[in-house]
Amino acid sequence: MSPKLSACWVALGPLLCSCALALQGGMLFPRESPSRELKALDGLWRFRADFSENRRQGFEQQWYRQPLREVRAPGAFNDITQEARLRNFVGWVWYEREAILPQRWTQDSETRVMLRINSAHYYAVVWVNGIHVVEHEGGHLPFEADISKLVQTGPLTTCRITIAINNTLTPHTLPPGSIIYKADTSMYPKGYFVQDISFDFFNYAGLHRSVVLYTTPTTYIDDITVTTNVEQDIGLVNYWISVQGNEHFELEVRLLDEDGNVVAEETGHQGQLRVPGANLWWPYLMHEHPAYLYSLEVRMTTTGPMSDFYTLPVGIRTVAVTESKFLINGKPFYFHGVNKHEDSDIRGKGFDWPLLMKDFNLLYWLGANSFRTSHYPYSEEVLQLCDRYGIVVIDECPGVGIVLPQSFGNESLQHHLAVMEELVRRDKNHPAVVMWSVANEPSSALKPAGYYFKTLISHTRALDPTRPVTFVTNTRYDADLGAPYVDVICVNSYFSWYHDYGHLEVIQLQLKSQFENWYKTHQKPIIQSEYGAEAITGFHEDPPIMFSEEYQKALLENYHSVFDQKRKEYVVGELIWNFADFMTNQTPLRVIGNKKGIFTRQRHPKSAAFILRERYWRIANETRQHHHSVPRTQCLGSRPFTF
Repeated sequence: MSPKLSACWVALGPLLCSCALALQGGMLFPRESPSRELKALDGLWRFRADFSENRRQGFEQQWYRQPLREVRAPGAFNDITQEARLRNFVGWVWYEREAILPQRWTQDSETRVMLRINSAHYYAVVWVNGIHVVEHEGGHLPFEADISKLVQTGPLTTCRITIAINNTLTPHTLPPGSIIYKADTSMYPKGYFVQDISFDFFNYAGLHRSVVLYTTPTTYIDDITVTTNVEQDIGLVNYWISVQGNEHFELEVRLLDEDGNVVAEETGHQGQLRVPGANLWWPYLMHEHPAYLYSLEVRMTTTGPMSDFYTLPVGIRTVAVTESKFLINGKPFYFHGVNKHEDSDIRGKGFDWPLLMKDFNLLYWLGANSFRTSHYPYSEEVLQLCDRYGIVVIDECPGVGIVLPQSFGNESLQHHLAVMEELVRRDKNHPAVVMWSVANEPSSALKPAGYYFKTLISHTRALDPTRPVTFVTNTRYDADLGAPYVDVICVNSYFSWYHDYGHLEVIQLQLKSQFENWYKTHQKPIIQSEYGAEAITGFHEDPPIMFSEEYQKALLENYHSVFDQKRKEYVVGELIWNFADFMTNQTPLRVIGNKKGIFTRQRHPKSAAFILRERYWRIANETRQHHHSVPRTQCLGSRPFTF
């Protein structure tokens, strides 16, 4: 990081406390219950970007002490104005919103008021009524602060929330980046700099997801951890519950089926619920009743009138890996799915419910049973829908573009470990999440890389021993960087795209060699975690040439021929790059973004989408014949997707 921009972060003196404060306690998704209330702060926020040369004017003039002027809606700020300088802005932006609080929140001393920011990219500092309350490093993951004392100190029923966000990426952030100053004043203005990155998607910034206020009692359920297993036909739900605020409490735990019937109950902060004849959580297209969810109801009471109530969806399923198979509930599972981005017109990475529902309808239409959260954690609402509809998830942290020598030092490693802790803590209870991915395509040419990823993978496995851990590599890099330590090998390759341009005839030989060399060396199941080619919709050429829809189709078909051979042996998945076109930085290699989507950025299908749809439904029919459980009508793609 440059000296000038590093000052934006570290030269704020006592104003900023350690981000470790944001790591304390559980991170249960805010839900309304008889003991909890919720207020979402969606809509318009006041907004101001700090265009000053050192980007610190907002702190120097203490913008958090006075109302801001302009307005923006939550979402990436980059594409919603006509200001070119804001689209590529690097530095601090400021959001502000006044919230009217229910009177009980401000007067009841037995009520705990929490402020939660679901995603602020990348570094955030938060004030309430001009008082600093919390800071957080890292985008895509939530953080929160207890603001009870600030809103319960007087007669006011409003609070002013100010959030300063800095999107600067450094060699030690995830993803990493660096600031490059252009010193030649004959070519660039004085102080001119650009953000340099090594990943291929646009660095959208701002408040990507909702900010919410919610309440709990002052003695409250802080965290719940659930793991599941199966013994014959008995489902086992192991639970551990943390309570904060009082050492004297009682816990009642009940498990309800989808009809609301209690199927098991226990007391105490940890235990095991046994469910005879359990309905298991199955992936989409693997069972006639996929994605069965129970409800874990937890009621906490104390000696006084205090109580807390929280409900957690639970799917009973097992995950295991052999030398050549990925098993869900003891049966082989084959990933036939996609890679995605949280990306769309105008919104950037801003959360949008209609867009999300469109994407899930397209996944069902496609016959996809899985996706990878490339290359960062997606919103919790996405994972909740995956739980509900049986879409299997490889959950990936923002460890993409790690190529700088400084990014393999201890400072970067400690941050990476902390990010994995936040990710596992947030997503550990989702049955749809079957594997953690700790990084995507890092460079292995540097000596510390092996130790770095061995430590990271071991730490993640210790955080959650119930799920496999993977590391997504690229055949351009050293195959031994992470493969000896992972449970499943995920490999990205772009034969006849980034090399051997236009020569489709070499794909099958090169892909076979890739698989055989990896498996011979490591004896672990392999997922083709990325493959694909760019196609600009409406471009047609015969014979196929690059960027035409025909070339994208032909490339996929050559890959599929090898997949069909190797999935009978040790290949356990194929994830197309990419589900939809997405925005990138401007370069001569990209025509208004990356066009490798099988859908356009507006979700219109290209010719390749129909090739993939036919393939995925054919694989699903083979699964039906093998497991004798999926109705033919569902495997033909005729099942309506409704809510």
